[in-house]
Amino acid sequence: MPDRPLPAWSDAFAGPARTRLTRERPFGTLDRHAVFGDSRGEGVTVAIIDSGVEAGHPGIGGRLVRSLRVEPGDDGPRVVDDADRADLVGHGTACAGIVHAIAPAADLVSIRVLGPDNRGAGPSFAAAIEWAIAQRFGVVNLSLSSRSEAMAERFHELADEAYFANTLLVSAANNVLGASYPSLFAAVVSVAAHDAGDPDAWFYNPAPPVEFGAHGLDVEVAWRGGTRIRATGNSFAAPHLAGRAALLRARYPNASPFEVKALLAATSSLTSRNCSPGVR
Repeated sequence: MPDRPLPAWSDAFAGPARTRLTRERPFGTLDRHAVFGDSRGEGVTVAIIDSGVEAGHPGIGGRLVRSLRVEPGDDGPRVVDDADRADLVGHGTACAGIVHAIAPAADLVSIRVLGPDNRGAGPSFAAAIEWAIAQRFGVVNLSLSSRSEAMAERFHELADEAYFANTLLVSAANNVLGASYPSLFAAVVSVAAHDAGDPDAWFYNPAPPVEFGAHGLDVEVAWRGGTRIRATGNSFAAPHLAGRAALLRARYPNASPFEVKALLAATSSLTSRNCSPGVR
């Protein structure tokens, strides 16, 4: 692996620190092949709230079924269809491509909240999450976060609303140390990067704030303009768990967010050689 700093919140999943993740698991370590079976994500929709998704990118495999954007209005931000079906940065396409590589039969919906500077407003972010919950999407990937304390209560409400509406929010931890939302809330699957160099390894941390570590260091990702690049960040760790959550939601359509999270924890890696069931 390249000699570079890990993103913030990744210390629990780095090198020798991973030995501290070992614990007696209440269900043991479940066999991944038995849990995931041959699921490909059929019938599950994964929303990508981000900078947009490039509809024609080969890494998306034609699975983008709808593109929307959040635009401001006198009565607050609202979600509208986005005829351009474009990615203003490349970041959202990267996340969608990772989800597609893991759950190739899942449908993808893009909700653009970030501008060309890869930044957005907290109210727009909240409006996108609220809309996704109303659609009853199975999984929502959030490779972005808000540091606004004024918005924290609203994001906490949305995390709970999603949980009880049976929508699983998968959120990247902020790449900068400090509180960010909604990744710090217990109803959310929070994800940071590990340095194991194994895309099929994910780890469970019983001592949050971040519960899961996934592949996010030097990841080859789809990018704007039909290209591919290598990138590092917790942003790219989160969709590795969102894709696997889609596999579980397809196989167990009646599973609650709590049960999906429990299965992700019970199939998490003991070592980087504990690989997943042929989903990459």
